[in-house]
Amino acid sequence: MQDPMLTTLIPMVGIVAIFYFIVWRPQQQQAKKLREAVENVRRGDTVVLNSGIIGKIAKVPQKEDPEFTVEIADNVMVRVLRASVAEVRAKNTPVEAKTEKADK
Repeated sequence: MQDPMLTTLIPMVGIVAIFYFIVWRPQQQQAKKLREAVENVRRGDTVVLNSGIIGKIAKVPQKEDPEFTVEIADNVMVRVLRASVAEVRAKNTPVEAKTEKADK
């Protein structure tokens, strides 16, 4: 006869493993990429803020500085926190086109 505790524990371990590989791990990798991109931001790079505002880096920040200056329109400068950056686009990098699968 099998132990009922073991019968219950095996599916739970499987569910946790599935969540780790499908949800948590990709989210951690994406957060790591964003963190590295924000650390390596340069003057002229385009950034998208969490609020949806798109602007260009006007002042190159120091590594330990928690904020930098973004130009959101001609001669309109805004100081923003590094944590408020949702996406960093390099100067000459085109936006990646999202493609949908034709066969559904």
